[in-house]
Amino acid sequence: MAFAATPSAQIRRFEALGEASRRPLKRISAERKTFSTNNIFRSRRENVARCSLESSLGDVSLPGNSEKSKLGNDLDGSDAINECIGGSGGNGASPPGGGGHGGEGSGPENEDGEQPESLLKFEEVMKEAEARGVKLPADIAEAAKTVGIEKSLLFNYLNLQELAWPIGAAIRWFPWLRDRMLVDRQFLFKVGTEIVIDTCCATVAEVQKRGKDFWAEFELYAADSLVGIVVNVALVGLLAPYARIGRPSSSSGFFPSVARYYDALPSSVFEAERSGYPFSIQQRLGAYFIKGVLYASVGFFCGLVGQGIANMIMTAKRSVKKTEHDVPIPPLIKTAALWGIFLGVSSNTRYQIVNGLERLVESTPAAKRAPSLAMGFTVGIRLANNFYGGLQFVDWARWSGCQ
Repeated sequence: MAFAATPSAQIRRFEALGEASRRPLKRISAERKTFSTNNIFRSRRENVARCSLESSLGDVSLPGNSEKSKLGNDLDGSDAINECIGGSGGNGASPPGGGGHGGEGSGPENEDGEQPESLLKFEEVMKEAEARGVKLPADIAEAAKTVGIEKSLLFNYLNLQELAWPIGAAIRWFPWLRDRMLVDRQFLFKVGTEIVIDTCCATVAEVQKRGKDFWAEFELYAADSLVGIVVNVALVGLLAPYARIGRPSSSSGFFPSVARYYDALPSSVFEAERSGYPFSIQQRLGAYFIKGVLYASVGFFCGLVGQGIANMIMTAKRSVKKTEHDVPIPPLIKTAALWGIFLGVSSNTRYQIVNGLERLVESTPAAKRAPSLAMGFTVGIRLANNFYGGLQFVDWARWSGCQ
C-alpha cells in the first residue's frame, strides 16, 4: 500500500528524486491549487486514492522545496502526507462529525456496549408515521421538530400502536405509561406480576388471619387490596426507566429547576445509560434518596387512605354490634407513618436491588434470544421480594406498636 513507510523515510525518498520526477509534479501542483480545503477533507477514501495516484507518478514535493505544492489554501505537502497516512491530520482519529448523537455506529459506547443511535429529523419521523398510518402525539411531533427523535423510540411507539385495545389506546392517552413502555416493553408485565403476587399473598394472609369471618369483613380486605394495587403500581413505576422526549424546559423558577434536576437523574440506581443520558455516581446516589422520599410519600398517603377506610368500617360495625373478640382500632397517623418509613427505607432498597438484577439478566445474550428467561426471573425475584418484605413489615409493625 502507498505511504507505508514513515514520514521521514518518505522525505528522504522524495529529496533523492531527480528533476525528471519533479516536472510532472509541477503540472500536478498547478492543477491542484484550485482545490478547496473542503474538497480535500470531503472523503477519507478520496484522499487515500489521490495519494496513491500521486505515489505512482513520483510522489508529491515536500516542505522546503522551491516547488512546494499546496493542497488547497492552507494545507501543505506535509499535511497531505499526514492526511494519507493517518486519515485525519495524522492523528489516526476518525474524521470530525457526528457530534452529539452522531450517526449510527459512531461515538462512544454506553454501559451496555451499544453505540449511540442517530436522531431522526422531522421529515423522516413524519414519513415513517404516515407509512404506518399512525398520528403522532403533539409532544413527540414537537420534539421531532426541535431536537429530533431517536430511531428506536419512534419504531417502538409505532409498534406499540399495533397492540390490541385497550393497551394501544392507553399508551396513546397516558404519556406516563407510554414513556415507560417505549424504553421497557416488559413494564406492564412487571406491574402485573407485582399486583398478582402481592394480591395473592395478601389474600392468603387475610384468609388465614380472619378465618370464618373473612366474608363478613370482606370490605376490609377489598379496601386493603385496592390500596395495595396503587402501591404496587407506584413501586414499579417510580423506578422504571422512561423516555425523555424533547428538550428540557428552560423556564426559570423553583419548580422548573426541580423538574430539570429530577429529569437529569436516573430512574433507579442501576438504570442503564442511554444515548445522550450518562449518569454519574452522584446522580445515582441522588436517585436513591429522591426515590426514597417519593416512596415514603406514597406509603404515608396510601396508609392514611387505606387505614382510614378500614378504621371507618370497623367503627361503623362496632357501633352496631360489639364482641369480645374485637381487636383495638389501629392508630391512623402512626400506621400511616409506619407505611411511609417502611416504603422509603425497606421497599426502596429492596426494589432498587430487584431492578438492578432484572437489568443484569435482561442484558445477557441468553435473555435477548429468549425473553421468557428474563420474564421468569422477574416472577421469581419479585415473589421472593414480596415474601421477605411481608415478613419484615410484620416485625416493623410489632416494634412500632401498631399491631
